[in-house]
Amino acid sequence: METASRLPFGEILTARLGPPAYPRVLESSPRSQVWRIELAGRPAVLKHLVAGPGADERYAREVAALRIGARASGTPVVPALLGTDPAERVLVIEDLDDRRPPADWIVDYAAALARLHSTARPGDAGVLPRWQGPTGADVTSFLTLAETLGVVAPSGVRDELHALVERLGRTEGTALLHGDPCPGNDLHTPDGVRFIDFEQASLGSGLMELAYLRIGFPTCWCVTRASGPLLERAEATYRTAWHTETGTALPDTGLADACAGWLIRGDALVQRAQRGTTDHLARLPDEDWTWGTATARRRLVHRLGVVADMTADHSDLPHLGALAAALRRAALDRWPAVRPVPKRRP
Repeated sequence: METASRLPFGEILTARLGPPAYPRVLESSPRSQVWRIELAGRPAVLKHLVAGPGADERYAREVAALRIGARASGTPVVPALLGTDPAERVLVIEDLDDRRPPADWIVDYAAALARLHSTARPGDAGVLPRWQGPTGADVTSFLTLAETLGVVAPSGVRDELHALVERLGRTEGTALLHGDPCPGNDLHTPDGVRFIDFEQASLGSGLMELAYLRIGFPTCWCVTRASGPLLERAEATYRTAWHTETGTALPDTGLADACAGWLIRGDALVQRAQRGTTDHLARLPDEDWTWGTATARRRLVHRLGVVADMTADHSDLPHLGALAAALRRAALDRWPAVRPVPKRRP
């Protein structure tokens, strides 16, 4: 077991919080080290972002997001930030009692996500970076995949997709976006859902993360799909919570754009460490790979079905709807063993 003297818990934190005791290593990503500790007899969590490319930025994002998220009125949506040591990229947060989520967990999740999103203000511009959408390179990769699978893209779909990229790039919004709001980064406590791990936090439109419920948690190891009635209930809960917190209605349009944006991003088929390294859509015809609860091909087929359904009558994306439906049929013909993504989270 790690001893308290070897923890990255220096004089700054000790002066503020007192000495730590009973450290126990917790599971974490390769980018961080996490311990459960005690401070004056009360449990807490110590997180250290290890040195590496982007570590300082990820630390700054996490601390900024926790401070912004702490503004939530009523029930908290983030753990309390107890102390920080920026020079060592260490933060200490309260320890939370996480319980097994209920079968309809996405409803409480959606309400908490809306409340999290609502905590940012226009004055927070510059504190966190803006959300970044797909690029023209993603459009090219997606259309090349269709060609490789023998699907003829409708005329006009390329222009349609480039227009989609442009719309997503100028989407308005000052919501606090988690950046990776995955099952596992949502803690279902007795007092409600709280989110952790904000290393990818940004500012933008909440629709980009509301889309996770439909498109299948694109940045996450855990993919789930909800039944139609449950999905409608969760999305309605998000909209109600957003209106309650902000006094404004969520736009009726934009969710299809958000889902389509996640569909064409090849980097949304791999874990974070592999993003930006190669064209992952180009890999699919020759290989499949498992990430968490689903393979890349299962993820793609699910997303194609979602986008085909959402854009069937969409005035801005009619060609993409047709292409997504045709590409899904071609994928299932070519890979008949592909199964639907799971309904339940592990």
